[in-house]
Amino acid sequence: MKYAINGLGIPEAMGPYSQGTTAGRLVFASGQVAYDKDDPTKLWGTTVAEQTERTIDIIETILAEVDCTLADVAQTTVYLLNIADIEEMNEVYARRFLQPAPARAVVAVSGLPMGALVEMDCVACR
Repeated sequence: MKYAINGLGIPEAMGPYSQGTTAGRLVFASGQVAYDKDDPTKLWGTTVAEQTERTIDIIETILAEVDCTLADVAQTTVYLLNIADIEEMNEVYARRFLQPAPARAVVAVSGLPMGALVEMDCVACR
């Protein structure tokens, strides 16, 4: 059975999608950007490291709604506005996703919602 996940303290999705869904044991977190905690119309942080940290915090909140943690994440996709920022993103990513690390794709894009520098989605297994 599939159902929507709405993380506590996370604003509603900005379009016709859910923050996350489940399908059996799989949990899917939609692409998230580093919106500000106090004003979701603004971004949190000005660097890739700051935005990566905040984005992972948001994903962690979504996963917690279905009793998952970052350790349950099997796959991520990271979207970077500038592929040259991969090392800065990797420093945060490696600290937050412990070994065995999830499978991952990193994609360079021409633009992200709200002018973000990084966006991330994931699939976890509970």
